[in-house]
Amino acid sequence: MKISQRLIVAVALLSFATLSSGCSDTWQGVKEDTSKNLDKAGNVVVKAGEKLKSE
Repeated sequence: MKISQRLIVAVALLSFATLSSGCSDTWQGVKEDTSKNLDKAGNVVVKAGEKLKSE
């Protein structure tokens, strides 16, 4: 393998690794945000239900 081919392969692998780790972090953030939003929505529904019971 020529040096230029090795360099291209190395850059491609490094790019793939960097993009993969970035996607993983992004996915974790999406899951956390979704979880927080669902918790907030659940709390709103519970509070609304409590208000309806008390009336």
